[in-house]
Amino acid sequence: MTDLLLKTLSDGVLTLTLGNGRAHALSHRLINALHTAITQAARDPQTRVIVIEGPGHIFCAGHDLKEIARHRADPDHGRAYLTALFEDCATLMLAITHCRTPTIAMVDGIATAAGLQLVAACDLAYASDRATFCLPGVNNGGFCTTPAVAVSRAIGRKHLMDLLLTGQTRDAAWALRAGLVNEVLPANTLRDHVFSTAHTLAGRNPGPIADGKTCTIAHLDQDLATAYAMATTTMIGHFMDPGRLEHERKSRFTDL
Repeated sequence: MTDLLLKTLSDGVLTLTLGNGRAHALSHRLINALHTAITQAARDPQTRVIVIEGPGHIFCAGHDLKEIARHRADPDHGRAYLTALFEDCATLMLAITHCRTPTIAMVDGIATAAGLQLVAACDLAYASDRATFCLPGVNNGGFCTTPAVAVSRAIGRKHLMDLLLTGQTRDAAWALRAGLVNEVLPANTLRDHVFSTAHTLAGRNPGPIADGKTCTIAHLDQDLATAYAMATTTMIGHFMDPGRLEHERKSRFTDL
């Protein structure tokens, strides 16, 4: 446990709880800590599902603007720092997207800028009815260009441009309509629902899930014929998977 990231593994579900103050800002250290945790979890056979949460009123407020301002004040160092920061953040988001272990974002507060990018990078996202979502770069004289990469893969162009060009905060109902989240739940039931879903996933055969997720992410950018060729090869592996064969064998005995 550190002040940046709390890791808890229970029955195959790894919970990564963001720290770094009440805003859970993505400092460079937190980005690297998250990346290390995701990479290690993907290699750990005991980890079947990853849940990312930012407890309290703020899920994640995006990049640590105070840290950025401090480094940017040095003209000789500022650009190098920003380059390393955003490259490492992109590497983290890619690691989440390509992680063979299913990832779930649990959002019970504000998800803004890179915090929304983190939500969009996960496979599944569940929000409470008090959660809010924002890409506020234009309000600060900038533009949320890198967060838009993950968000653009989750929602349509019109909804994306609404977030980017207005900079306005949108509620959980809007996020559900836009496709940013899978479900919106009362705040007092969010946690139970997320972990019930996570434990259900953790109880399933991990091999085909890992291979299937990897194949699906890979074929999204391919033409239809290539996508079917990739999926067919992977599907054959699903049916030959030892875990599936064992599951089917047990099911036959159960049905007798």
